[in-house]
Amino acid sequence: MPQLNPSPWFLTMLTTWMIFSLIIQPKLLPFTPTNHPQNKTNIPNKSTPWTWPWT
Repeated sequence: MPQLNPSPWFLTMLTTWMIFSLIIQPKLLPFTPTNHPQNKTNIPNKSTPWTWPWT
């Protein structure tokens, strides 16, 4: 079995990464939801203290 030359595979991988990061990813970013802090409702933490059985 012949050994593959790594040089064209590196160029292919680098080209694929550049196409994804510069062309495809900016088109996908508007569809990702973001968490806006001003829309977050503040839920108060109202918990009753634990009653320990030995006290």
